Amino acid sequence: MDKKVIEVKNLTYKFDDFVALDKINFDVGKGDIVAIIGPNGSGKSTLLKCIIGMNKPTDGSVKIFGKNPRQVVKNIGYVPQNFEFDRNIPITVYEFMGLEKCGELKHSHSNIKNVLKDVGLSNVEQKKLGELSGGQFQRVMIARALLHEKKLLIFDEPSSGIDIVGEQTIYDLIEEINLDRGTTCLIVSHELNIVNKYANKVICLNKKMICFGSPESVITPANLKKLYGIGAGLYHSH
Repeated sequence: MDKKVIEVKNLTYKFDDFVALDKINFDVGKGDIVAIIGPNGSGKSTLLKCIIGMNKPTDGSVKIFGKNPRQVVKNIGYVPQNFEFDRNIPITVYEFMGLEKCGELKHSHSNIKNVLKDVGLSNVEQKKLGELSGGQFQRVMIARALLHEKKLLIFDEPSSGIDIVGEQTIYDLIEEINLDRGTTCLIVSHELNIVNKYANKVICLNKKMICFGSPESVITPANLKKLYGIGAGLYHSH
């Protein structure tokens, strides 16, 4: 696809004197599923925060749909790695979903039931959040990100804390959203087999851009050694 959704140019981000990201460059096209891989502390979550406008680049730029991320935040759905909350708070799924606002007067919360159904959670809107399993809660977070016709979905380790069967289901869901809605998806993941199966582009990140391209061109023994060190690679599941 030639229409750019994300443009990152010479992005540098520093914490005081510590360089977390160093001159990162890449583009994401409309309808892409792009995975970001790299070791712990490589700057993956920092990069996501720069893309959604939570972090201001020290140098370089990030454009979403050609604009500053904060100008188009209503078009971005973000699913964080961890969403901490008191499980004793008596808030229902419907009430939690209703907290998501996009600033568009024409959008109401009437589609909450529909997006919950889309993620396989029919008839849970009156359940308390604290009653949900980890996999169900992650689906609620994805449904919440889908409200108001988001054009870009960003996932930070979407299967964190979910068993391997649930993990496969979450990624199947992301792929289905991408295919049915044409939604562009950016995913941080540590599962190389998942990345190889679902992504059409991969960013290898370790503070600097190690490589960027299709999974078959990027996920090679030589690149993985550069990224993770000796011993990294794919395994075959049955």
